[in-house]
Amino acid sequence: MKLVACNGNRPLAEAIAAYLNLELTDASVRRFSDMEVFVEIHENVRGEDVFVIQPTSYPANDNLMELLVTLDALRRSSARRITAVIPYFGYARQDRKTSPRTPITAKLVANVIAVAGASRVVTLDLHSGQIQGFFDIPLDNLFCVPVFAKDIQDRYPDERPIVVSPDVGGVVRARGLASRIEADLAIIDKRRERAGVSEVMNIIGDVRGRLCILMDDIVDSAGTLCNAAVALKQAGATGVSAYVSHGVLSGGAVARVTSSPLDSLVITDSIQATEAMRLAKNVRQITIAPLMAEAIQRISDERSVSSLFD
Repeated sequence: MKLVACNGNRPLAEAIAAYLNLELTDASVRRFSDMEVFVEIHENVRGEDVFVIQPTSYPANDNLMELLVTLDALRRSSARRITAVIPYFGYARQDRKTSPRTPITAKLVANVIAVAGASRVVTLDLHSGQIQGFFDIPLDNLFCVPVFAKDIQDRYPDERPIVVSPDVGGVVRARGLASRIEADLAIIDKRRERAGVSEVMNIIGDVRGRLCILMDDIVDSAGTLCNAAVALKQAGATGVSAYVSHGVLSGGAVARVTSSPLDSLVITDSIQATEAMRLAKNVRQITIAPLMAEAIQRISDERSVSSLFD
């Protein structure tokens, strides 16, 4: 087994390699003067089981192109099997036609990854389950729930928290966490007037006097989470923390979270933290490296990945 890291999240790739007691494969992923991506693998990979670790987060197009060029380089180097490990799958929110004459870009990206040379894909908490069907190659969609559940149990051993889904679409995800930590479930009914703006309508469930744990897959502008925190506090919650798989946090999102009623926003290192995230007093990052590494090892050994979540 060999691990190849692109530039999208080098610290995560190094943590995965350390967990597996492996060295990252010697490879160059660099730019020409006109910003074209160039990849060169400096080790023999013929007949090897190769895993390419690269999230397609900001800058999404650059990171996606690095992944594609690396996959092509490995395919042309006669690697036996090439697995694209994509901790954060960009373009996942473009998974359907929301209006006439618009693309389904998640499907386009899935096609391009397969054509570039990927034999299979490993990703984490896809925005919607149907994206798995966009790929014509095997895909393993890992879940952050075990990581979040352990952190919640360690942090709040004496609390009786209630898990809250910030919208109806995230109920299945929130229910999975609630079931694992044996907590109640509440739902926020939200109406989105236009893209990037959300309005909290009402709360389904009794949160008065309870610690609320918001659970979501992506935090981008953070408007939904901050509005949800305000609504929960107004409904009598004693505290509000959020656990989110992918901390996109674009624009002024970090400042919005810092000034919100959120006691803490916990995100994974699927996306490399910016300086603003590291300095924010109520933003905390936990690692998914052991989870990703264990899945990689099981795939290489042809063992079950789903049993990780039993």
